[in-house]
Amino acid sequence: MKKLYFTLFLIAVASAVSAQKTTVKTFDFLIGNWAMKTKSGKVVERWKKQNDSLMSTSHQFNAAGDSVLSETVVIKKMKGVWHFCVTGYEKGNEGRTDFKLVSSENNTFTFENKLHDFPQQITYQNKGKAELLAWIEGEISGKKRKIEFPYKKAK
Repeated sequence: MKKLYFTLFLIAVASAVSAQKTTVKTFDFLIGNWAMKTKSGKVVERWKKQNDSLMSTSHQFNAAGDSVLSETVVIKKMKGVWHFCVTGYEKGNEGRTDFKLVSSENNTFTFENKLHDFPQQITYQNKGKAELLAWIEGEISGKKRKIEFPYKKAK
């Protein structure tokens, strides 16, 4: 049993070390516009490189095409550690919340903030030039929840 715990510990440490060897170029797959259809319209994320970080704005569009800025995200290195920094603009979602990069394996990047109410994890997966899968997950009232965002490359 001790060997199993030790092995799991080594895997966790190796994953964390690998995550922090990541450079800003690693996130270049995000650059551009990504869109996802929803029941009420669509969501668009616009990613661009900004110095040694990446920045995104996320807009929600209703069926009439009207847009609302829902959040701004910056992926940047702080004190040697990559973070996904979210500033929300929806009611009750004020201020910035930072999520630390904890895993970067198989073109999948997971950022975590265990102290945040929901989500506690934000993940982006590079699915190639035309597709991007993102998801948020965590617990709400003791129940695990996961919401996926399948994006397509937009013009």
